[in-house]
Amino acid sequence: MKTEIIKVNGEDYQVRIIIEDRIDSKVSVNQKIISMHLPDCLSREELFRELLKMKLWARQKILENPGKFQRRPLKEYKDGHEIVVGSEKYTLRIQHFDKSSSSARMDGNTLFLSISSNLTEMQKSKHISTLISRCIARKKLPEVKKRVEELNRLYFQKDIKKVFLKHNQSNWGSCSEKGNINFSTRLLFAPPDVFDYLCIHELAHLSEQNHSKQFWALVEKAMPDYKEKEKWIKENGASCNF
Repeated sequence: MKTEIIKVNGEDYQVRIIIEDRIDSKVSVNQKIISMHLPDCLSREELFRELLKMKLWARQKILENPGKFQRRPLKEYKDGHEIVVGSEKYTLRIQHFDKSSSSARMDGNTLFLSISSNLTEMQKSKHISTLISRCIARKKLPEVKKRVEELNRLYFQKDIKKVFLKHNQSNWGSCSEKGNINFSTRLLFAPPDVFDYLCIHELAHLSEQNHSKQFWALVEKAMPDYKEKEKWIKENGASCNF
């Protein structure tokens, strides 16, 4: 994978270029990243032309609908606030201290956050968001692992090394060649059927490390209506974050 930066409307967007075993090109845009997936069968000249065309398309997409792709402000969390993740509510107890680092602990469904007062408001917001995500990830990881293992037994029967749940806002998940599956905590905001689709998507990568025709055939076999789940993600995914 290669990365570069392009500027649109004064905003920097990271471009991720992924060349893989697939039959066609695909480009997607969100508030932070432009992802470009290209077939590995293209010549150098064809690759250059395709990349240029995709960059022009992405730029035009952002210019046509700047509100949709505008950076969303970080969520504001205050002491006593309740946040809802899936079917559970969590209460935040936030205190600020004159120290260099921030920390958090969880007691039941109450999160106790100690935040450095030596930070800018944006930095404080990022610290709180990251700490909340990590605490809830630790609590929810066994549940996520259990469901991944159930779906693997039902549809794939492949070896899974480890399952991770991380504070990752750039994607929903990934699967390494070693058999490690990584999920973003964004997964926790998805309804159950979309949650299952995201698990099935990464499990299919245990067999096909690409987005080829064979990969999508595996996904469709396990979940025939997977395109409906992708539609939900496209329409609602931007709001799924801490």
